[in-house]
Amino acid sequence: MSENWFVPDWPAPANVRALQTTRLGGVSGGSCAALNLGDHVGDDPAAVARNRALLRVGLPADPVWLKQVHGNVVIDAGQAAGVPEADAAFAKKAGTVCAVMTADCLPLLLCDEAGTMVAAAHAGWRGLAGGVIEATVRAMDIAPEKLLVWLGPAIGPQEFEVGEEVRQVFMAHDPAAVEAFVVSPLRTQHSALGTSKWLADIYLLARQRLALMGVTRVYGGGMCTYRDQERFYSYRRDGATGRMTSLIWLETGYSV
Repeated sequence: MSENWFVPDWPAPANVRALQTTRLGGVSGGSCAALNLGDHVGDDPAAVARNRALLRVGLPADPVWLKQVHGNVVIDAGQAAGVPEADAAFAKKAGTVCAVMTADCLPLLLCDEAGTMVAAAHAGWRGLAGGVIEATVRAMDIAPEKLLVWLGPAIGPQEFEVGEEVRQVFMAHDPAAVEAFVVSPLRTQHSALGTSKWLADIYLLARQRLALMGVTRVYGGGMCTYRDQERFYSYRRDGATGRMTSLIWLETGYSV
């Protein structure tokens, strides 16, 4: 395993394998330096291909890449062709690698306690509000209490500034979401139109959504892409930037 990515710390079954890349390593330059895995961010295609080849060394197969659109479509990675437009994928077949790319949005990795199924989901605030977590849990069709979830690196609650309209969307779905928002002291509390600005805790919002689905075995969280410039890409911080990848698969050679 490369020192340029790490294994999630969660009690997944032995046949469930997962990893999280960072921006370290790789061959990309400029704003995408260095291990950019996104082919849609203006990076040199040859550099992206080389970076993906470096990642492929540690995987049983090429990842099933998605065209992410901040929606709630979930696909079966084992049946995917080309680059499907979706924001989550699940796999039941060993060796099929689910993957999502992020640079502030929240990546979620999911599996069941028996190690029969895995999934990966991409959740920015629009995806969260649009139900990508709920759609992923439903697609897995496994009792919620038997699911485990790992929350990967995302923009932290001290940096994720949003408008009042975002807060209202989440509170309309669940009044408890009020706990995930505090008035922002970072930049300006009010725009020229007098609209309040809030700091949102995307980790808490995800945990709340999972809890409403009956999923409470949730791990990870707490890594801020915005503040950790050395390890992580951040779109909010840098604008033009690369993408990290969160991956999960069922290892071959195990019986469950």
